[in-house]
Amino acid sequence: MSGGDLEALALLHDPVRRSLYDVVAAHGGEVGRGEAAQAAGVSRTLAGHHLDKLVEAGLLESGFRRPEKKGPGSGRPAKVYRRASGERSVSLPPRDYVTLASVLAEVVDGLGAEERAEAAARAAGQRLAGERRGEPVERVLRERGYEPYEEGGRLRLRNCPFHVLAREQPLLVCSMNLALCQGVLEGLGDDPARAELDPRPGECCVVFRRPDPPVRRDERRPE
Repeated sequence: MSGGDLEALALLHDPVRRSLYDVVAAHGGEVGRGEAAQAAGVSRTLAGHHLDKLVEAGLLESGFRRPEKKGPGSGRPAKVYRRASGERSVSLPPRDYVTLASVLAEVVDGLGAEERAEAAARAAGQRLAGERRGEPVERVLRERGYEPYEEGGRLRLRNCPFHVLAREQPLLVCSMNLALCQGVLEGLGDDPARAELDPRPGECCVVFRRPDPPVRRDERRPE
């Protein structure tokens, strides 16, 4: 943990800044000042002030969106915001679990123990589900930081909780993440086959198909 991390995260203690950050993060793309202000229920001027403070702290990134209309009278490019790609963490006293996890991932890869790692991840997913059988998987995923959202009849995950490791060992980490999610489904009494890989830049590699509709059985007896 650095002092900058602590100072940056302290900014989110302000309810307006936290609301604006959540609006931008949940959008998954670029958000204009007016759109963020309306969603957070504050004025555009106040939203712009707090959004720029979040950019200064490294929690958001800013840019400019070209107007759709071109030529005279098209107006100036609009300032937009998106969640920063970097990570912030706070641990007192400081801990470094990522380095050890990276070393362990290298060991698994070197030993060719991917299948054993996937089996362990699936069992870990079942433990995460715990005593929550029958609950929707969205609730468990949201609590684990995956940020699930609906798109095209599937459940996608905006955030990868293992982002740093996934960049170093993408094949291993994504396969273990899939196994973990399948284990969560199993623990909830759901179909593990609903979880599948569908990588998308900037998001988690796992998606969830919606449950198949129940099959209607004809209760009439043949004559």
